[in-house]
Amino acid sequence: MPWILLLIAAFFETVWAVGLKFTDGFTRFWPSLGTLAALIASFVLLGLAAKSLPIGTAYAVWTGIGAVGTVLCGIAFLGDPATPARLVCVGLIVLGVLGLKIA
Repeated sequence: MPWILLLIAAFFETVWAVGLKFTDGFTRFWPSLGTLAALIASFVLLGLAAKSLPIGTAYAVWTGIGAVGTVLCGIAFLGDPATPARLVCVGLIVLGVLGLKIA
C-alpha cells in the first residue's frame, strides 16, 4: 500500500508542477487553487507513504517520478523540446527510480 500511495503522490506532484505554468504567478484564482490542492494532496500522500518506506527512497522516487511526469507533460502538451539529450536524461532518472525500488 505505501508504494501505491507514493505513486499517487507522484502523480499529484506532476499535476501541481505543471499547474504552476497556468497560475500566472498565482494571479489566476482557479488554476492557483487547483495547483495548491494538488500540492497538498501530494505532500500528504508522500507523508503517509514515508511512514512505512525509508524516507530517502520515498523522497527520491516521488521526486523522480514527478520530474519525469512533468518533463513528459511539458513535451506532450506545452511544446517543450524533446531533444535526444533531454530524453536520455529522463531515461536515467527512470533507471534511478527503478533502482531505488529494487534495492
